[in-house]
Amino acid sequence: MKFTMNNTTNLSFVQTAKQLQRHPFHLVDPSPWPITAAIGAFSCALGGVMYMHAYNNGGYLLLSGFSLLLFTMFSWWRDVTRESTFAGHHTGAVQKGLRYGVILFIISEILFFFAFFWAFFHSSLSPSIDIGSMWPPKGIVVFSPWEIPFLNTIILLLSGCSVTWAHHSIVAGYKKQATLSLGVTIILASIFTGFQGFEYSVANFKLSDGVYGSTFYMATGFHGFHVFIGTIFLAICLIRLLKSHLTQQHHFGFEAAAWYWHFVDVVWLFLFISIYWWGGI
Repeated sequence: MKFTMNNTTNLSFVQTAKQLQRHPFHLVDPSPWPITAAIGAFSCALGGVMYMHAYNNGGYLLLSGFSLLLFTMFSWWRDVTRESTFAGHHTGAVQKGLRYGVILFIISEILFFFAFFWAFFHSSLSPSIDIGSMWPPKGIVVFSPWEIPFLNTIILLLSGCSVTWAHHSIVAGYKKQATLSLGVTIILASIFTGFQGFEYSVANFKLSDGVYGSTFYMATGFHGFHVFIGTIFLAICLIRLLKSHLTQQHHFGFEAAAWYWHFVDVVWLFLFISIYWWGGI
């Protein structure tokens, strides 16, 4: 005799199985986002190579892949937010795993910037004869570290204080203070990005101007990109805070954003000391 089960019975079976789960981990449901993320990333890489080599439609492929990647990121993180906020799947064990994941991600970012610092010190500590055996190379007019760079340093340090204020306010249950301090952090981050854009606009050297231009723009430019990503991260946390998604006990999304922001602050301190101050002497 064939045994059949309708959709209602199947759904009831799945719910019962989840209720009988004897471990604290979250077994995620099937999702289309890993494959769409892979397609988007591959399209970005292939389109970028085609665009830089002047192939037809390379730019369209790059833009399409990037758009698919953005859509995947939004949808995937939306699902994670629903799982943690409404479904209650983010138990203590799950949050611990997420913390390890964010820590490993930040370590990988540290190694990413380590490569840029290595390139900068490799060229500046022992300048080759090709650049006049001097650092900064002849013809490069460097920025004064005590103007916009120092101002941006103060802005980032203040933003680090305000994001810590927001964290303590969330833990204490002061929603208004958390909203205010998080808003201040986002404003300071936007001001930092504006000043860095102005600095680039008045620079007398470009990315193609030898080793100084390439190391300067790669290091500070990628840091600026991280500031931009961190600003979006904090803005999403502000929206979730206004929607009461973040509670005193469950606010790991904000913790991850705060950790990322402190990492951005520390990297900038190293950039200011090494590239702007020491590298410009």
